Amino acid sequence: MTVTTYQVEGMTCGHCVSAVTEEVGKVAGVSGVQVDLSAKAVTVTSEAPIDRGLIDAAVVEAGYELAGTIELLPQAEGSCCGSGGCH
Repeated sequence: MTVTTYQVEGMTCGHCVSAVTEEVGKVAGVSGVQVDLSAKAVTVTSEAPIDRGLIDAAVVEAGYELAGTIELLPQAEGSCCGSGGCH
């Protein structure tokens, strides 16, 4: 599983969250989308890495702009935190 968080410029309200969630959710391979308005970020979950250009195009379609990316480590199977040490 891959989890990637992108910084999004221009989001200011619940409508922004809905628009970004909807458009990013349409990208092939995306299995989960979580938008954090206060952090101005969208976290994308997928089975395999997704090309940033596809996420960028979805965010632009929603009316906003990507500012940066923070890629998290893939989670180990059965792990709750990605370290593989959870029981």
